[in-house]
Amino acid sequence: MKILIIGYGSPIRGDDALGPLVADRLENTGVPAGVEVMSRHILTAELVADIAEQDRVIFLDAAVDAAPGEVRCQRLAPDAHALSTMAHFLDPRELLAWCETLYGRVPESFLVSAGGDSFDYSNYCLTPIGEMAMEKMLDWVDRLMRGETSTFAIA
Repeated sequence: MKILIIGYGSPIRGDDALGPLVADRLENTGVPAGVEVMSRHILTAELVADIAEQDRVIFLDAAVDAAPGEVRCQRLAPDAHALSTMAHFLDPRELLAWCETLYGRVPESFLVSAGGDSFDYSNYCLTPIGEMAMEKMLDWVDRLMRGETSTFAIA
């Protein structure tokens, strides 16, 4: 199985660096064969070709709509009408919709996100709550890499 993990977020906005930092940790500790890890500041259209080649994609991000430290895992479906945010340019569901339109296929996809405690300026520095959330995010990613995917709601 080919799995792509994409951590995204602003490295200079405190807990918004959760996505890239989780991706960096995965790269540094090693991932199984067939798993590729990317760390990005924003999601861009150039990722669509890489995403379309995968069996599973796991997006990692901080969440502003969750309680600080709350970690969620959601199955994603393509949505051409998903609203892009100024912070991340494209929504993961938009990228999936582009995969569907351009390549006629969509990999099984998930978003693992964690509520941040502070989004103030701080270069790659998480709050203590962000640090705890990172460990929970890593646990979710591990479960998804092992194939534990049957219990998630679609977003």
